[in-house]
Amino acid sequence: MSDQGFLEYLIKSIVDHPDDVRVDRKVDEMGVLLSLKVHAEDMGQVIGREGSTSKAIRTLLRIVGLKNHARVNLKIEEPEGGMRHSRVDQAMGDLNI
Repeated sequence: MSDQGFLEYLIKSIVDHPDDVRVDRKVDEMGVLLSLKVHAEDMGQVIGREGSTSKAIRTLLRIVGLKNHARVNLKIEEPEGGMRHSRVDQAMGDLNI
């Protein structure tokens, strides 16, 4: 199984909206970069308490990468309308900017 296929399978198994899971794969001189996009409501399940789930996923991807002689990195994309954006928008509104 490829690193991209493994990540898709893993994430779809833990989220409530598996049809919204998207994984993009890019290869450069630094190795493989997997960019993960999930439904906004699923971000908490992917990140986990204090980032524990995302750390475990990154560890598993490193192991998959070692088997394929590649360095695999994971970037979790902030979804549209995510919590981070709403907090920034709220703060900006509070400042009347």
